[in-house]
Amino acid sequence: MRIHHIPASKVSADDDISIRQVPYHIIPDWLHAGVTDIHLGGRASLFYGMMFAAVGVIIHSIFAENYWLLAGTTTGFFLLGPFLAMGLYDLSRRMEAGEPPALTPTLIAWLPNLMNIALFTMLLILVFFAWIRLSMSIFAHYFNGALPTFADVVINVFTFKQPTFLFIYFSAGALFAVFIFSISVIAMPLMLDRNASAWTAAVTSLRTCARNPITMSLWAFCIVVLVGFGLVTNFLGLILTMPVVGHASWHVYRNLIEVKD
Repeated sequence: MRIHHIPASKVSADDDISIRQVPYHIIPDWLHAGVTDIHLGGRASLFYGMMFAAVGVIIHSIFAENYWLLAGTTTGFFLLGPFLAMGLYDLSRRMEAGEPPALTPTLIAWLPNLMNIALFTMLLILVFFAWIRLSMSIFAHYFNGALPTFADVVINVFTFKQPTFLFIYFSAGALFAVFIFSISVIAMPLMLDRNASAWTAAVTSLRTCARNPITMSLWAFCIVVLVGFGLVTNFLGLILTMPVVGHASWHVYRNLIEVKD
């Protein structure tokens, strides 16, 4: 299934970019388009899924004995997802243009707009490290300065021994996730597709979310569910769920943004 254009009212983001307003029931179409692109992309799509899963396993292996750091690093890793999925966006773009799916060109898709993509990625990395630092601080504060074991965390989660810890930790994580989602959901595909500046891409992404608050909130929830499924399956589920998210995100961009040639 391919989604190229849907009729919708538009609001101008700048002289060359218009933002469409779309209904929330378009989300299943985005997911279906993502699954279709995996089927068409074949090994190239699954390569990226395997990379996400492999990094997840590596992180878990390194920090398995330090759950306080494992939690922040694992969740923070997905803050870098908009950049790491660049190859999936490019693969969908090439297939949409009628080109055969090929992995090699997607590995260097960021080169034509290197400066702006690098600037945006640096911002993602800074947020990533800020979240890890905050995550460690929250754990240390609520566990009396001692860094907890995995068993300590599980006991606290299931017995609600420290409800304030749970509220603060997940609220802080949600704020970081909402920030990254809001500035990047459209930004990376726009910089890839139209060589837009990092500033224009981020502002356009924010305006897109503001223009479609319900639709984008539900789309963010879908991403959380897909990523969560990948995590609870010991990262193996990421082999499929991350390509779905990446490919579908390209169709999200194509539906929501219109750029004048």
